[in-house]
Amino acid sequence: MTLLSRFTLATGLLLIAGSAFAATDTPVGTWKTIDDETHMAKSIVEITENNGELQAHIVKLLNRSAEDIARDGESPVCKKCDGARKNQPIEGMTIMWGVTKDDDVWDGGKILDPKNGKEYKVKLTLTDGGQKLDMHAYIGFALLGRSQVWERQP
Repeated sequence: MTLLSRFTLATGLLLIAGSAFAATDTPVGTWKTIDDETHMAKSIVEITENNGELQAHIVKLLNRSAEDIARDGESPVCKKCDGARKNQPIEGMTIMWGVTKDDDVWDGGKILDPKNGKEYKVKLTLTDGGQKLDMHAYIGFALLGRSQVWERQP
């Protein structure tokens, strides 16, 4: 193998490795949310970036029990939300907005819990090589609140 062929092969491998890393160094993408109480998958959420700010919307609700469906119907709405979100479908709803990068974390925005209609401050941290996302929602100080670990989806 010639020197030029080796250089080309090495450059190609570095580019492939770099693009794989770039895909996991940001929360942008599709995530399976895991309930912090039941440890079951709750939904599929898509995080997008617009002008340096992250936002997320619910793509699909998962693992809904027969009781959930009987109570809320096939297409649940946010009964406890305020304002424009009140009684709007949960699937498709924007639940996170205004989040910006701050060193190795993303914060400064809000997240909505459609179950109780409340908004919380949010802090996101990538873990496990970008395959998991620690989503910490809180009121007041970040030390208080609750966390969920979301799993990146292909």
